[in-house]
Amino acid sequence: MRSISRPGRSALADARRLHALLVANMRRRSLRDPIAAACAEHDLSAPQVHTLLALGADGDLTMGDLARRVAVTEKTVTGLVDRLERDGLLARRRDQVDRRIVHVALTAAGRALHRRLDSGLLRALALLLGRLDPADRRDLFRIVGKLSSSAVEES
Repeated sequence: MRSISRPGRSALADARRLHALLVANMRRRSLRDPIAAACAEHDLSAPQVHTLLALGADGDLTMGDLARRVAVTEKTVTGLVDRLERDGLLARRRDQVDRRIVHVALTAAGRALHRRLDSGLLRALALLLGRLDPADRRDLFRIVGKLSSSAVEES
């Protein structure tokens, strides 16, 4: 297997090209992150939506695990959880063995909102994938699968 720890010139040139394409796509309203629409529709911030999606996909998480999933600091996740708990979308509970550990879980209202958010994301992805012919979709899945597999091997 080829080492990817030090990218060569070709990889850096390809990275620049991919970056330019991604930036160009970000500028097109029709291809913007579907999370933005969910934020506006449900009056939530992007980190709040990501928090609900993470808990909906993975189930109960500790505050530390949730912070890592959402890519925020533990201090920031505390504020996110405070607001979502205040809105009745999630609940905290102390670990029975180690009371310092706090678990976070979706409430019934949070699970219902997660289902709506997830459904909206799936519709947005379906529209995006609908722009590709079947061969391009197969290639996309193969490439993303390969990237996902290599990310697991690196960790």
